[in-house]
Amino acid sequence: MTTMLLAATPPPAGGAALGEVVGATLGVGVVTVALLALGWAHRTRRTTVLTRLGTALGSPLGRPGWVALPSLMTSLALLTALFGMLWDISLHIGRGRDQGPLANPAHYFILVGLFGIFAAGMLAVLMPLDEKPGPASVRITRNWHAPIGGLLVAGAGFYALLGFPLDDVWHRLFGQDVTLWGPTHLMLITGAGLSLVGMLVLEQEGRRHSGTAPQPAARPVLKWLRHMFALGGLLIGLSVFQAEFDFGVPQFRLVLQPMMIAGAAGIALVAARLWMGRGAALGCVAFFLLIRGVMAVLVGPVLGEPTPSFPLYLGSAVLVELLALTPLLRRPLAYGAVAGLLVGTAGTLTEALWSRLVSPLPWGSDVLAEGLLMSAAAGIAAGACGALLALGLQGRLPRPAVARSVLVASVLVLAAVAANGLLAPVPSGVRAQVELQDAPGTGPRQVTATVRIEPPTAVDDPSWVTLTAWQGGGLVVDRLEQTGPGTYRSTKPVPVTGDWKTLLRLHDGRALIASPVYLPADAVLGAPEISADPTSTRPLGAEIALLQRERKLDAPGWLWAAASLVVLVCSLALVVSLSWGVGRLARAAQRTGELRAPRGPARRSAGRTARAGFA
Repeated sequence: MTTMLLAATPPPAGGAALGEVVGATLGVGVVTVALLALGWAHRTRRTTVLTRLGTALGSPLGRPGWVALPSLMTSLALLTALFGMLWDISLHIGRGRDQGPLANPAHYFILVGLFGIFAAGMLAVLMPLDEKPGPASVRITRNWHAPIGGLLVAGAGFYALLGFPLDDVWHRLFGQDVTLWGPTHLMLITGAGLSLVGMLVLEQEGRRHSGTAPQPAARPVLKWLRHMFALGGLLIGLSVFQAEFDFGVPQFRLVLQPMMIAGAAGIALVAARLWMGRGAALGCVAFFLLIRGVMAVLVGPVLGEPTPSFPLYLGSAVLVELLALTPLLRRPLAYGAVAGLLVGTAGTLTEALWSRLVSPLPWGSDVLAEGLLMSAAAGIAAGACGALLALGLQGRLPRPAVARSVLVASVLVLAAVAANGLLAPVPSGVRAQVELQDAPGTGPRQVTATVRIEPPTAVDDPSWVTLTAWQGGGLVVDRLEQTGPGTYRSTKPVPVTGDWKTLLRLHDGRALIASPVYLPADAVLGAPEISADPTSTRPLGAEIALLQRERKLDAPGWLWAAASLVVLVCSLALVVSLSWGVGRLARAAQRTGELRAPRGPARRSAGRTARAGFA
């Protein structure tokens, strides 16, 4: 009965019903109280459940229980959240906005996964008893020290969870911005993905902890797999930002896709190779391809939703490994920057070939001209960040002034190239004449089209000219075939009936413009139907007005700026916290003399580096 009522009720265009918000908040509150009660019972020694479970998991891994149990929880929670995020994206692409947070089944997986990350971090904080968990631990009370990695994981999980209530507030203020890159949506993804940095720090604290009970040595295979999950997971988390491009319905310029791929590869692959040694970058990519491949099958063929593609990263991994065979490996920061440059240039070219095979919107010359410059800059900055992460985990960070300068410069470069990719001016006076022909068949109406862009000179070397139909129960992206100057024709039918939203989309240079072919009436928005006429001439305007039809574009500018500033401050606080945690771990290791020299030719330089001021 509930399903029937929801189906009969138009989905809201603003925030969810207050009852659902209250219900979701109460549910999270109850589970949080239960978690705190368990932690209190553990710390007052009224229960030994956590100790016994942690010991059972930690013994085969050679790690204390306060590392083993939270690490396992974080891993399972991240997989759960990743599945929920990809399923949620595909649901919104295929079916549009939903009735509320509890009406979308994918939201349960996201919420459980994000809460699991927060809970895992809190358990890492609560579990250590009668010991100081590593030299970087934070004193909470006289006899209670918390591992810094646990605090970082809990903080990242809390940041991600904070995106849920803020998302509802955001929709009430500005309507539903049906895009992955809504500010509060980015909070969910960023918090989940960067929690793996805290997980890596926690792992290192477990290796260096000063507990009284010695831990047995971990099996090399288990140790390698544990590290591979963390860094391969980091690559997966950083790649979620590209999901709109993976599904074929990006709402932003295509040059951002190679830039984001280079950024993700630069951080994760460089960190993996410097921290784990030979073959780690390839192993990181293998883990990525396995998990993303399984998720694509689950979301697409199994659940019947649009199936995402994903980057290959293999060319970049090979380049990172080959560069590590040179003497440059002895200078980690320089190695990271050069590796990032290779990833952003030659690695981007390999991704361009891969995109032609699997991507709904393959990269053409229009993308590569500017995209190579953006991805090269992003790769250098990301490679430097990856090197800093690896050096921090090894306890070999350069002196604070150098580390901070490299980090700040890298963040500014990444922000600058991202901002450049977001610039999309709308040209004036461009129109599309569309002639529709009904496709044969007895089902719902589908059409093919002949399109003429006026004036023809408005189109030079477009990244895409498509008919895109979505949110009617699936996704259809038809890349139109050029037949002459400014003239295009369909390659397959697209639906123009029911709840489908069918648009003509054009991306040329910096311009992102679109025109409606068919839009259903929307009672909630008070929007009339735009019919699929046999012949029509309509202006090509800003895509956002059509792709984000539910968004309130008339909201005051100051309110949008203030709300965005709040999200930005929260995001910067997370980045600063993670940087502080990695730095604290490295400085503590340097104070205690626990420098971890890398394998191979860099071993001789580790001592020289420390004496030269890396302390």
